[in-house]
Amino acid sequence: MSRLDALTSWSSDWSGLRVAVLGLGATGFAVADTLAELGARLLVVTEQPDETRAAILEVLAVPVVVAPRDEVPAALTDLDPELVVVSPGYRPDHPLLAWAAARGIPAWGDIELAWRLRDKVRAADWITVTGTNGKTTTTRLTAQLLREAGMRVADVGNIGIPVLDAIRDPEGFDVLVVELSSFQLHRLPITGPGAPHPLASVCLNLADDHVDWHGSREAYAAAKGRVYANTRVACVYNRADARTMRMVEDAEVEEGCRAIGFGLGVPGPSDVGIVDGILVDRAFLDARRDRALELTTVAELEARGLGSPHLTANVLAAAALARAAGASPAEVHDGIASFTLDPHRTQLIATVDDIAWVDDSKATNPHAADAALRAFRSVVWIVGGLTKGVDLGELIGQHAARLRAVVVVGAERTDVLGALARHAPGVRVLEIIAGEDVDVMPEAVRLASSVAESGDTVLLSPAAASMDQFLDYADRGRRFAQAVTDALGAGGEHGGQPARPHESA
Repeated sequence: MSRLDALTSWSSDWSGLRVAVLGLGATGFAVADTLAELGARLLVVTEQPDETRAAILEVLAVPVVVAPRDEVPAALTDLDPELVVVSPGYRPDHPLLAWAAARGIPAWGDIELAWRLRDKVRAADWITVTGTNGKTTTTRLTAQLLREAGMRVADVGNIGIPVLDAIRDPEGFDVLVVELSSFQLHRLPITGPGAPHPLASVCLNLADDHVDWHGSREAYAAAKGRVYANTRVACVYNRADARTMRMVEDAEVEEGCRAIGFGLGVPGPSDVGIVDGILVDRAFLDARRDRALELTTVAELEARGLGSPHLTANVLAAAALARAAGASPAEVHDGIASFTLDPHRTQLIATVDDIAWVDDSKATNPHAADAALRAFRSVVWIVGGLTKGVDLGELIGQHAARLRAVVVVGAERTDVLGALARHAPGVRVLEIIAGEDVDVMPEAVRLASSVAESGDTVLLSPAAASMDQFLDYADRGRRFAQAVTDALGAGGEHGGQPARPHESA
């Protein structure tokens, strides 16, 4: 047995282990902080300096090296690491990973490290959540339902809180609800001491995304499917997405684990679904062949802003995960009743003159934008950004009939404009050509206001990443909301920089 194979617990001997940590974001910092506490010998290598985190690590005697992507720093060679721990954003073809692979150095992600170290205080059950869209809402709601059931719970992972921070909490947790990106799953083992054995797991849906990172659609789907490996109680899948069912069928799970479907129709005897406007559970009861347990109603979801189809599906998935962990139907009901959506997820900003302004900036891919567009009858759509190599043609074709007009933003406009010309030739298109004299969101709001009519929804659902013109999707959403507030507060007029729109019939 190698030394790494023996490192399966917080109490294992990690002292002196030579580890290179790639990245100094929240994940990389948590990795370095954790391993420093365990006495490992560390080097952090990063392309993006972070003075605050580097200063803290300096106090911990952890050196940080800033190096460009294609450079193997001398300090890394001198360390001669036994292990590399990789932050999620590092692509599989990164030169430092190739360097490590050529030398036979194993590369772990932070999730594998956290699983091995999960027993520092007490080993919590894990519930793992992935999917192209809806991960954060489902993760947060599942955690809320379990808190309602009296459990001590943390929602962690890709949601922004490193799992390594949670496993070191001095009070410990009963359950960790772990949101997993495809990047994290790509590096997660499905066998061996670093492979998680979650209590329950779900892949909410699957659509093209991050194809540029994974290299192919097949590789992206394979990464997502790893979420189900070794599940103990319930593999939850989307009845409307057959690919998630196939993932469950292909997964190696623990004996006794059940497949639980969720969907917006009438549920089968091992599913959760909807009957006559009532969300019901036909999975977690003995008499499921002829009975169902009420969880909540569609009307109650609508009152909480959760009534759109994709959000209702997220609620059903979260309910199934919580029921698998032991929450009662009443606890599920009460947890949903107290849940509030995060901002930038089909968030209504204002309704003025019978025109609704909705912030769905979290829609960073076509699948998410599709869900938002389906929720509204007539839309002025603000779209564009970094499309990550994904074609928007199918999305545009599906929704051309509901588009009053389209406002195109972002650096990668050419492909978006081409897709609109091919798939929605009759829709009015307004293009914002960004420059020093153009403030993108105020201009987008001004143009949208000029074409929106009574009964329309002006929908920011970009179907693209935001980092070309904004800090992140939240910054994009905040700027949209502020622009709406400013414009409507001035009677619909906007006094910003002049537009340079391009129109096509």
